[in-house]
Amino acid sequence: MMDLYYWPTPNGHKITIFFEESGLPYKLIPINIFEGEQFSEEFLRISPNNRIPAIVDHNPQDRSNPISIFESGAILLYLAEKTGQFLPQNVHDRYEVLQWLFWQVGGLGPMAGQNHHFSQHAKDQTYAVDRYIRETARLYGVLNKHLSNREFIANEYSIADMACYPWIVSYEKQQQNLDDFPDLKRWFLNIQKRPAIQRAYVKAKEINVDLNLTEEAKNILFNQGKKI
Repeated sequence: MMDLYYWPTPNGHKITIFFEESGLPYKLIPINIFEGEQFSEEFLRISPNNRIPAIVDHNPQDRSNPISIFESGAILLYLAEKTGQFLPQNVHDRYEVLQWLFWQVGGLGPMAGQNHHFSQHAKDQTYAVDRYIRETARLYGVLNKHLSNREFIANEYSIADMACYPWIVSYEKQQQNLDDFPDLKRWFLNIQKRPAIQRAYVKAKEINVDLNLTEEAKNILFNQGKKI
């Protein structure tokens, strides 16, 4: 059993997707980032960057003490290596997966995240809104071209697909039209049908909280300063 410190964000969904796909048992521990729970001393010992998701594996492969891991890309890599699933062993296919995992972590996620922020919460910042909408579209185009001759991002279904899918779910909020990216749309709709994907998104409903941002929540999320 692993502990998953979670909130229903795209990065949080990545990890519930892996657990649901792999069948690895886990305990979901909500961290309400709207109320500042990410700044608790207990959570900071696990995730010093005060971000979800994070995991604690109480039974690592080397049978040592429990290990805690933060950063969603690192978590996906750890879980794939622990289970031997969704990450090929041969060097060519393995690094195909890892390149696209890091592409999401370093590109799609941050750019789409800034798109969300400025287009939803700072609409008066027209330069920033336009910049991040265009960059999101560029990244969609990169993935669309890559998917033109394959079913999954790295030939076989992998942690690369798990990493990218949650960041496409909010394409409308990112002011993107999937019809402009037909191969990405085909991939997206196929991933969406997977039972494990659907189970992972049901987990968000178990938290049973209002995910609309109040002014207090915005202050916690957007004005952290030197809080940690």
